[in-house]
Amino acid sequence: MAECDWCSLSEEDKRFQLYESGSWSVLLADEQDCIGRCILVLKRHCGSLSELTDDEWAELRDLVRKLEACLKAVFGAALCNWSCLMNSFYKEPEPDPHLHIHVRPRFDKPVLLNGRIYTDGEFGHHYALNKSGAIPAEDREEVFIRLKKWLNG
Repeated sequence: MAECDWCSLSEEDKRFQLYESGSWSVLLADEQDCIGRCILVLKRHCGSLSELTDDEWAELRDLVRKLEACLKAVFGAALCNWSCLMNSFYKEPEPDPHLHIHVRPRFDKPVLLNGRIYTDGEFGHHYALNKSGAIPAEDREEVFIRLKKWLNG
């Protein structure tokens, strides 16, 4: 079986790494359907939340607190949706899941980036799947800079 994508992140993938703890990497997601959307990736290959060690759980708890505080402080998120679905791995004939968790900040007020306004038209509801999360490169870079500064400052 080939090495999984999360275990072999390229330098380009790591370019958008916001933060790193002993067990977790926090990456700005490619898709910014929710401004500030991030992915927490466990640094070791592990297929399920139930397989986390006590130390990994403790770090995850601390990261959840830190990321929520960051997203609220930097962009005014009202709340955060956390998901660990793992479904895509099971589309493969031989699934080999790698634990990762998506955080989608949700906004009850518009977010202003480089003169562009982003609104969360689904606030208070489940987010729609497969909606476009493409934003201009300079806006993604601005999101990255602001979050990284807060998380590492």
